[in-house]
Parts: sequence; C-alpha cells; structure tokens
Amino acid sequence: MEDIITLGIETSCDETSAAIIKNGRQVLSNVINSQVPIHKRYGGVVPEIASRNHVEAISSVVKEALEQANITFKDIDVVACTYGPGLVGALLVGVSYAKALSYALNKPLVGVNHIQGHIAANYITYEKLEPPFLCLIISGGHTHLVHIKDYTEFEILGKTRDDAIGEAFDKVARVIGLEYPGGPKIDKLAKEGEPNIDLPHTHFENSLDFSFSGIKTAVLNLNHKNPNLNKADLCASFEKVATDMLEENTIEAIKKLGINKLALAGGVSASPYIRQRFKDLGEKNNIEIYYPDLVLCTDNAAMIGVAGYYNYIKGNVSELTLNAEPNLKI
Repeated sequence: MEDIITLGIETSCDETSAAIIKNGRQVLSNVINSQVPIHKRYGGVVPEIASRNHVEAISSVVKEALEQANITFKDIDVVACTYGPGLVGALLVGVSYAKALSYALNKPLVGVNHIQGHIAANYITYEKLEPPFLCLIISGGHTHLVHIKDYTEFEILGKTRDDAIGEAFDKVARVIGLEYPGGPKIDKLAKEGEPNIDLPHTHFENSLDFSFSGIKTAVLNLNHKNPNLNKADLCASFEKVATDMLEENTIEAIKKLGINKLALAGGVSASPYIRQRFKDLGEKNNIEIYYPDLVLCTDNAAMIGVAGYYNYIKGNVSELTLNAEPNLKI
C-alpha cells in the first residue's frame, strides 16, 4: 500500500495551523501560529482581528509545515481543512486556502468537523487506540459526550445546553481579574485554595446534557457581593464542582454503553486537575483513560489531518463548493 500524505489546515478560532500527516497517524510536522498574545489585551478572541491574522499567517505557516516535513506540494495526496464549527471569518480563511490548493494541485479536498478533529488527536498520542470508545470533548466552544462507534461514525450522548466548560472558565477568570486565557490561570490559583464554597451543581434527570451557566453566574454574583472573598478558594470550588458535573455524566455514559475506554479531548483536557481527577476515576473503576499530548489538546492542524485521512479512506471527499459552517454539528 502506498503512503498517503495529508496536509491539514486549521483556522477555526485564533490558531493558524498547518500539519503534514503520513498514513493517518504519523505527524511529520505540526506548525501552530497562536494569536493568544494579540487577543489577551481584549480579554478574549476578537473575531475580526482573528480573521485578519489568519490571512497574514496562513501561507507562511503552510510553507513552514512543508519544510519541516521535508516535502513539497507535489507530495501531498489529500488537502484537509476545518470547515466548522468555529468563527465564520476565521473558518473562511482556511477553507478558501484549502479549496484553492486542492484545485491548483488537482488533489482531493476533505472538509473536517473541528469536533471530530479533537477526537482524532488521541490517535496521534496513542498509536494503537481504535474505536469503539467514549470521548469527553471539553473546550472553549464545546462540551460533548460522544460514543465513537468508528473513525467517522459518532453518537452524541450529551452536550452543554448553554456555556461550554472552557467558556465558563474564561468568564469566571475575567470577573475575578485573571488574564485570558482563563483556564490555566484558574487552575494555578486553585492550587492555593480549598474547595470550601458552596456552588450549584446542575444535573438533568434522564439526560447526559451539561449546564455551566448556573455555576458561572453563582461565582459572578458571589464575587460581586463579596469582593474580599478568597479568590483561590473560589477558583478551587468552581473547578471542583465543574469537574464533578463532568465526571458524574461520564460515569453514567460508561455504564450505559458498557465500554471501559474513555478519551478526553479539547483545550480544557490539558488541565492538570481534570486529568488527575479522570486518572483517579479510571483507576477506581477499571477504565482505560486516554488524553492527547498537551500540544494536541488545543486547536492544531495535526488532528485535522488525521481526521481528514480517515474521512478520505472512507470516501468522504468534499466538493470545491465547500463552505464554512460556523454552527456545524458532529
């Protein structure tokens, strides 16, 4: 069987990334140009600024990915790009570039669902991981419990009804005076505190859906009414209860499916606290726990290239009429 070289392109939010993937699992390069320093001054991602920076960076990022992999455009077999969900302007940059490249090289184009990409990040870290398994996707824009039936076949078991968990982390961090991105800052400050503040724990009967708006609003109100409240304790309490909610629904899903393999994915899965909690959960309940290398938790093109490869070999090839779909569902 001949090698299949996939170029992955990711521009769904504030990272411009390109990667070269060999045969779906081997990462030859993964270049990430982050805009975090740019958006930090605004306390969050500004869509218009993100789009402009993608336009400026994408050509050089792709060129660097090719150079690091020691290949040329002629060696590429498949062009894969994120086409949703995400910021529409940011997505359009990557989709437009990928379509032009696909046309110019006369190579297949594969549009990739960003959420599927996060799942696929685990295939890079764990070479022998194969479906079926359960995946908890936790990021700034998503909180999903998904049954991975096959590489391109998914069943959503539960998802957030309001804020994504990463969004809640960022909003809580902002209100108590921590810099963007908020997750790592909360995680760091929480280590200095105790989870001794009572916060609402949302659970839906007969549903594996999540809700983080209640706990987020409770933290905002507590901080407003009592500015002298210990911020470290507040962070520790928020982090614990939010993770309790993740853990509770995940255990229910595992029991429902009868599967003992659980993968974490998305930016929030980089949290040392959440990783440890799920590691302990796995050891206690005899569940195999997987989570991507830290560089693969946040948005990157390697995961898009991997997901693109598995879609390509399944015959899921896109037309050149592919467009950005900011509210794309998995």
